[in-house]
Amino acid sequence: MTNTGTSEVQANFTEKDELAVNSLRMLSVDMIEKAKSGHPGLCLDAAPMAYVLWNYHMKTDPKRPNWINRDRFVLSAGHGSALLYSLLHMSGYAVKLDDLKQFRQTGSLTPGHPEYGHTPGVDATTGPLGQGIGMAVGMALAEKHLAAKYNTADYDLIDHWTYTIVGDGDLMEGISQEAINIAGKEKLNKLIVLYDSNDITLDGPLANGSVETQSYRFKGAGWNYLFVEDGEDLAAINNAINEAKRATQPTIIEVKTQIGHGSPQAGTNKVHGAALGAENIKKTKEFYHWSQTPFSVSEDAYAEFKQGIEERGEAAHHEWTELYTNYQRNEPKLAAEFTPEVGPKLDMSQVKLSDETIGKEVATRVTNSEILQQVAKYNPNFWGGAADLSSSNKTQLKDEGRFSPESPANDNVWFGVREFGEAAALNGMTLHGGSRVFGSTFFTFSDYMKAAIRLAALQGLPVTFVFTHDSIAVGEDGPTHEPIEQLAGLRAIPNVNVIRPADAHETLGAWQTIAETTDKPTVLVLSRQGLPLLEQTHPEDVARGGYVVSPAKSEASDGILIASGSEVQLALKAQAKLCEKQYDVSVVSIPSFELFEQQSEEYKNSVLPPQVDKRISIEMDSTFGWGKYTGLNGANIGVDTFGLSGKGPEIIEKFGFNTDTIVKKYEELWKKSE
Repeated sequence: MTNTGTSEVQANFTEKDELAVNSLRMLSVDMIEKAKSGHPGLCLDAAPMAYVLWNYHMKTDPKRPNWINRDRFVLSAGHGSALLYSLLHMSGYAVKLDDLKQFRQTGSLTPGHPEYGHTPGVDATTGPLGQGIGMAVGMALAEKHLAAKYNTADYDLIDHWTYTIVGDGDLMEGISQEAINIAGKEKLNKLIVLYDSNDITLDGPLANGSVETQSYRFKGAGWNYLFVEDGEDLAAINNAINEAKRATQPTIIEVKTQIGHGSPQAGTNKVHGAALGAENIKKTKEFYHWSQTPFSVSEDAYAEFKQGIEERGEAAHHEWTELYTNYQRNEPKLAAEFTPEVGPKLDMSQVKLSDETIGKEVATRVTNSEILQQVAKYNPNFWGGAADLSSSNKTQLKDEGRFSPESPANDNVWFGVREFGEAAALNGMTLHGGSRVFGSTFFTFSDYMKAAIRLAALQGLPVTFVFTHDSIAVGEDGPTHEPIEQLAGLRAIPNVNVIRPADAHETLGAWQTIAETTDKPTVLVLSRQGLPLLEQTHPEDVARGGYVVSPAKSEASDGILIASGSEVQLALKAQAKLCEKQYDVSVVSIPSFELFEQQSEEYKNSVLPPQVDKRISIEMDSTFGWGKYTGLNGANIGVDTFGLSGKGPEIIEKFGFNTDTIVKKYEELWKKSE
C-alpha cells in the first residue's frame, strides 16, 4: 500500500484484506449474539467499505483520539455500532476484547449506539437517523473555516477529511435534505459520504417508504455522485474514494450492498435489528469459512490494521506535531489565536454595555447583538449564523463577511431556512474542535431544532442557541409565531442551560455565563420588544440562575413574585402597587431554572424562603414547570392556550399581564389562607 502526493491510495487487495474484513464481521455478530440484542445487518454488509476507508484512507492516531487534524468519521447509521466498536478495537484504540464482550451492557464502553465522550475514537453520538450526516456537514464546515483562518503558504495546520457512513433511513429523514443542501452550497469538497444502499429498512423493503433516486437528489444539491455496483469489491470502493478526493464538491458514494450479507436472512428486514441466533450464526460463519471461536482474531488480521491505520496515523501525528511546533515559532500571532480543544472558554473581559444601551428601552435581542459584536471581536474563533433570520434575530456579525466557498474564513454562516440542519451542523462544528459557535432563529421555530439541541446536551457540547421573539408580545404575526410551550419543553431537556434575561444587565450576565460553560449547550431566549434597564438587576447574578431583585421591606415578607424575562419589570410594578395595599412582598428574577437548581439549598432557601408560601409566577409562556417554585398554595400567571394576532401591547393586556391581574391574584391567595 502506498500513498500518492494527492492523498490517493494505490492498493493491491489480497486474502489478508478479506480476512480483516471478515474479522470485523464476525466480531460484530459475536457481540450482538452475546448481548442477544443489536443490528447485525449493516455490520455484515458495510464491513468492506468501512475496512477500506479505515485501513487505507483514514488519518487518525488511535493513541491520541482527540488530535485536531485527524480525519473525522461519523457512523450516521448509528445502529451499526458493533461494526464501529470492532473497527476501534482492531485499529488499536483503547477498546479491548473484554469491552466488546460487554456490548450493550450497563456501564460498558460499548453502548447500544455510539456515544461521544464515552468511547475512545467515537467522533459523534449517533442513532437518531439523519443527524449524523448533519454533524458531518458541520465538521466539514469547521475544517474549511479553520483551514482558511490558520493555514499559511508554509503551514497546512488544518488539512483533513470528514467521512460518514449513512443508510437508507438516514437519507429518508428530512434533516438529510437540509444538510446536503448546506454542504452543496458551501462546496465542502473534503466531505465524503459512503451510502450503504441495501434497499431495506426496519419494517421491510425501502420501496414501501421511498422511491427517490439519490443520484438526482444529490446532484441537484451540488454534490458529486459516484456509484459502486458491488459492495464486496474492495478495489472498486477504494477507487471511488480516490475519485471523490479529486472532486471540487462534496461526494456521495452509493455502494450497493445486501443487508446481512452471508447470513440466511440476507436481503430481508429480519436481519436488520435482532441477533442472528445460534443456528443462523453457525450458517453465517460457514458462508465465510470461519472456524475461529467467538471473539477470536488472528494475528494476521491485527497486523493488517497495525500496518494500516495505526502506524500511518502515528506517523501523520508525529509529522503534524513538528509542523505545529514550527508554526508556533514562525506564526506566533496565529498560533496564539488557535485553540485546538473542543469548546474553549470565551474571553469576556472587555465586553460591556454601551451608554446607548444603558440609556434606552432596548429589546434584549438588540442588546444581544451589541454583545455578539464584541464577543466576536475579542474571540477570533467565535462564529455562527442564522436560519435566514439574522436581520430579525440581530445576529449578523457586522465586521465579518458571509462564509462562502470563495471566502471560508468569514464568520457568518447562512444556513438558509433549515433550522434542524443548522442545529446539527452547529453540533458538528463544535465537535470538530477549535471554535465556539452560535446559531439563531425565532423561538417558536426551536421546535424544528429540538432533537439536535437534545443531542448537543447528550454530548456535552457548548453550543449557544439564540432565540428571539420570545413570547406573545410578538403580536401581529399571531399564534403560529408566538411561543407558548417552548420554554417548558427546552427546560425539560437534561444538561441544557435555558436563560431568559430580564434586561440588558441580565443579557450581559447570560453571556458571561455562556463564556465559562464548556460542558453543555445554552438556550438564550430574547425579547423582540424594548425593555427598560432595571436598576435592581445585576449581570453577575445570572450565573446563580435566580436572585432577589427587590426584597420585601421586612424579613417576614408576606409573599414572593417570581418572574423571568420581560415580566420582571411587571413584577416590580406589581410589588409597588401591593405595597400601597399594605402587602409586603419580594420580587425574584429566575432567568434560568437550571442554573438556579445547581445552587445550594441554603442559597435557594434565601431566595425563596420555605415559610413564605404565597407565591406567584409571572411569565408570558406556558405555566408548566413553575409549580415547583410556587407550590400548592401559590399561583401561576402565564399562557396555557395558543396566542392571538394583534398589536403586541393589546395581546399582552388581553392575556392579563398587568399589575391589576397580579394584585387581584395575590389578594385571592390571601383570602384562601384566611
